[in-house]
Amino acid sequence: MALMHKLFILILSLFTFTIESDECPSPKDAKVYFISPSDGYISSKSEIRIVFGVENFNILPAGSMGCNSGHHHLIINAELPNLSRPIPSSDSYIHFGKGQNETIINLKPGKHSLQLLLGDYAHIPHKKPIFSEKIYIEVISSE
Repeated sequence: MALMHKLFILILSLFTFTIESDECPSPKDAKVYFISPSDGYISSKSEIRIVFGVENFNILPAGSMGCNSGHHHLIINAELPNLSRPIPSSDSYIHFGKGQNETIINLKPGKHSLQLLLGDYAHIPHKKPIFSEKIYIEVISSE
């Protein structure tokens, strides 16, 4: 009987999460972008400060549910992941689950692509995914 009760609670929780995500579609005017660096940026150092911008959207830590909310993911030298699944975590897909709006990364000399993707409380892109344009930067030294 206890197992049936736990199963019922699990199913009810999943149903509630599904309803909440359906009731809170991403706003049509939500936008994520890079404040810095800008597209075409050339750095003489490997350390790059990246500042994320967002409009008409609330940044919350991972695990915090709320309408029009989520957190940043930085994609480095990779394509957008499967937008119906949780965003992977690797050197190419960096999660900012504490609600951070900036970071410092180290890149090897060469050309690099950067893109931002917002994920919900469970690191899943929204039903209408919110992602930035891809920008390209170059590191010309390993200092």
